[in-house]
Amino acid sequence: MRRKIEWVEKIEGGVKLDVRVTFPGPRQVRWRFKRSDEDGPDPDRRPSAEDWAALEEKLEGLYNRRRAPYETLELVRRLRREGAPE
Repeated sequence: MRRKIEWVEKIEGGVKLDVRVTFPGPRQVRWRFKRSDEDGPDPDRRPSAEDWAALEEKLEGLYNRRRAPYETLELVRRLRREGAPE
């Protein structure tokens, strides 16, 4: 899946957090977090359990609309269960 999945969350102080997830290769997931009050992405931030849950929910919706392959959904589910570092 070459597409990226992205969403915006509001965090403390009304700051927006832009979350982008790409799948650059088989069995690879790349996360990118950018706060609206900072210039560039935060390279040190790791996805939390809530981030993984949100990604799985969004992928389920894409899969149901035939916009994401089942293998990608299963990859995210497996990594979430294993508590993947990234």
